[in-house]
Amino acid sequence: MDRFRCIGFVLLIVILNMSVTIHGGQAGVLFRTFSGGIDLNTTFGEGFHVVAPWNDMVVYEVRQQEAKESMAVLSSNGLEISVDVSGWFQPLYLKLPELHKEKGKDYLDRVVRPSIRSATRSVIGRYTPEEIYSSKRDVIQAEIFVETKRILDKQYVQLNEVLVRDIMLPATLKTAIENKLKQEQEALEYEFRLSKAQKEAERQLIVAEGKARANRILSASLTELILREKGIEATLELAKSPNSKVIVVGNKDGMPLILGNQ
Repeated sequence: MDRFRCIGFVLLIVILNMSVTIHGGQAGVLFRTFSGGIDLNTTFGEGFHVVAPWNDMVVYEVRQQEAKESMAVLSSNGLEISVDVSGWFQPLYLKLPELHKEKGKDYLDRVVRPSIRSATRSVIGRYTPEEIYSSKRDVIQAEIFVETKRILDKQYVQLNEVLVRDIMLPATLKTAIENKLKQEQEALEYEFRLSKAQKEAERQLIVAEGKARANRILSASLTELILREKGIEATLELAKSPNSKVIVVGNKDGMPLILGNQ
């Protein structure tokens, strides 16, 4: 009985030494010492795996990871700018054996960081400090992502996002750009006020011209006969008033006159 227990204990130790547990968010690449080296056909997933003692299971993190880079780059006019960039990435799961064979576990420093640095320098070099500081930040971030992804797609690495965390200009340059932007904003506000005043003047001119045109039309339509007829109508209305006592017809213009009590 003791002999069987001893054999069972030895077997347990051997099995434990031959086993590999791959945890959540990880994957494995198997290296076969006596049968061709790296198994390029299989990526081993999470769980318990039995591996011969002469083989080796290399475990990789396959969840999203972050690579942070702080660097000094040159703008299009040769001025030095400090930039902080982050890249979110993860190895391609099905291509993990190829990644291990060609790059190894330190692929972050061999592939990912150099790609981010190269793309950032290339993109920043297309813009002036003023564009980088003010209006082009989102465009720059998108271009860095595209260029970095183009490199990493060939290196078995999936790039998920690039974030430009900070852009730092020399203090004197930053102040000069801020002053220039302030002056441009003030100029735009002044132009807006001028445009508004001009439109108001144009509106008032249109109104005045409309009134003048209406008066000319009215004046042209008021002949002597029409005015006399209107006078007669007004006189007849006055005659109906209780305050009118005597009506004398005919003044020098041929219009009736109404004399009251006074």
